[in-house]
Amino acid sequence: MRKIITLLLFGITIFSNAQQKITFNYDAAGNQILRELCLTGCNPLAKPAKDEAKEIEALVDEDLLKFSQEDVISYYPNPVKEELYIKWEMKDGNYVNSIQIFNITGQLLRSYQPTARNDNQNIRFQDYPTGIYAVMLYYSNGDQKSIKIIKQ
Repeated sequence: MRKIITLLLFGITIFSNAQQKITFNYDAAGNQILRELCLTGCNPLAKPAKDEAKEIEALVDEDLLKFSQEDVISYYPNPVKEELYIKWEMKDGNYVNSIQIFNITGQLLRSYQPTARNDNQNIRFQDYPTGIYAVMLYYSNGDQKSIKIIKQ
């Protein structure tokens, strides 16, 4: 009888821990970025400490997201909570003469007209609901670029 109870308790212990063997980590947008098999000493309920938000004064060039290394547009942060910071370089007299914000359905929400001497723009997103937005930059030579922004 003792052997049966011991085996029963042993079996319950093994099966109750079986569901804590795989852990998942997600990015800020909710996409799964890591699936990990944890064999010993893991606590799936423990959450990693989130990085503190950087102050805008502490922003360095490495923090800015770019389309590619040779691109002249950079932006921070994405996903955005309150305000998006966009910076661009003027090359060969080409400058950004218009910035437009569109929601996912294509509705124009806001338009900005930076001056020719300006090389950056802060865009307030705190009044917009959570979702995906398109930021369109129109250049003086007729070119345009779009940026997909996620609002949390």
